[in-house]
Amino acid sequence: MPNKGAPLGPVRILLVEDSPEDAELLSDQLLEAGLLAGFERVDSEVALRRVLADWTPDIVLSDLSMPGFSGYQALQILRELHPRVPFIFVSGTMGEETAVEALHKGANDYIIKHQTARLPSAVARAIRESRSEVERQRVEDELMRAQRLESLALLAAGLSHDLRNILQPLLIVPDLIRDRSDDPKIIRLADVIAECGRRGHEMVESMLSFVRGSRQPSERIVLQRLFQAVGMLLKSSLPRNVDLQLEVADDRMAIEANYTELQQVLLNLALNAIQAMPDGGRLSLVADRAGSEAGGQVRIRVSDQGVGMDQATLDRLFSPFFTTKANGTGLGLVSCHRIVDSIGGQIKVSSTLGEGTCFDLLLPLQEAALGEGDDEQPLVRPGRGERLLVVDDEATRLSLLGNALSSQGYRMRLASDGAVAMRHLQEAGLPDVVLVDSGIPLLSAAQLLAEMQAMGYRGPAIVLEDSQAPAFADGQTPAGISVHVLPKPLEMQRVFRAVADALGVD
Repeated sequence: MPNKGAPLGPVRILLVEDSPEDAELLSDQLLEAGLLAGFERVDSEVALRRVLADWTPDIVLSDLSMPGFSGYQALQILRELHPRVPFIFVSGTMGEETAVEALHKGANDYIIKHQTARLPSAVARAIRESRSEVERQRVEDELMRAQRLESLALLAAGLSHDLRNILQPLLIVPDLIRDRSDDPKIIRLADVIAECGRRGHEMVESMLSFVRGSRQPSERIVLQRLFQAVGMLLKSSLPRNVDLQLEVADDRMAIEANYTELQQVLLNLALNAIQAMPDGGRLSLVADRAGSEAGGQVRIRVSDQGVGMDQATLDRLFSPFFTTKANGTGLGLVSCHRIVDSIGGQIKVSSTLGEGTCFDLLLPLQEAALGEGDDEQPLVRPGRGERLLVVDDEATRLSLLGNALSSQGYRMRLASDGAVAMRHLQEAGLPDVVLVDSGIPLLSAAQLLAEMQAMGYRGPAIVLEDSQAPAFADGQTPAGISVHVLPKPLEMQRVFRAVADALGVD
């Protein structure tokens, strides 16, 4: 391996070169130096743009002068499409002044074609520096996010005390109203006020639980009753030109969650939908089963016929403090995402400008609600200090898995990608079981398991897998490692059972 440092693993190299013979010589030299590399070659602007649109290389090696195309054009296109990918000129016509100009234009290095001895080390160094920069940026972004969430937590703690005092009348006045009137309409309004007061008070408690890092107690929620309560609360805010549709496919359908938090999610999404329909339309809340397989999930769909959102808005939809409303806080959807994620669910959103928006909440279905009898799922034995390595690049899910499994008695090591996981393995040794997401960066799940096998790991592995992106596309799993595939989205009971089964305990 050229240069000293952590193994690069498989790398993808794009050659911008009009000479197939020169491209083959460069490829052979890099392979002979020990790089695990795959190569693509292009020799025109059209071909370069086509490849970069579908494929992100780890590095680009480019000639300077080609018929009808120059290396400077290639550099400009790469910086336009993939600004962080390193670029090295490999040319036989590059003098000192040209080399300086190339570096000023954004190239990482230059190599003379007939003096390529340092090419492997230059490639390895450029890739390592690029990956370090990406990791540094990721850490900075995560730190910024943590600081903003810390500010949010301090704000929530400060507001909760004042909100409690403000909400007290809403808990007391409804009873006084009922005692002073027999009018059914007034009594109905009192019921609405009481429900709003109770919900607001529980939301304050939920806010405090979030600040303290604890979870609100969960309960069995029958969706038919939840929808009835949400409908009652929405009617006081519903414009005359908005038609509300509530539909539950099966009145026995139920989930396990905190009632107030889930009600808060539906109300936030519904109120956003109402505001997105200034000219009226239909607001639909529909609950059904997601998929026909046994187990499965509940899908709660909140859809509107409003103004819709563009892709730029969708990309930032769940970012703290991002809002498109003049008086918005940018915290409502963040709260919705946190609540849904905390119960092992998932939010998906689709939107078209001028046509409307659809939020799908995919939540774990409580099997006992649809089955016959009241048989409970067998309890999973808690851990007894077994060492778990969890690797997942999605920070929220990584934190959720870490907290949940730690509460079950396991000793945790958490890693956000394959490189961090390898550092943990070198520092703390091999775990008793590894749980890895199939989509981790730097090292894929298959590559990480192969590296662990080379280090002597023979324990079980649990791979979190998307149905559309199998972890082992070629069907090959590392020899000597027992692999258990767990489909996403996750249900925590399934995770607990998978870990217990992988460890061979009852």
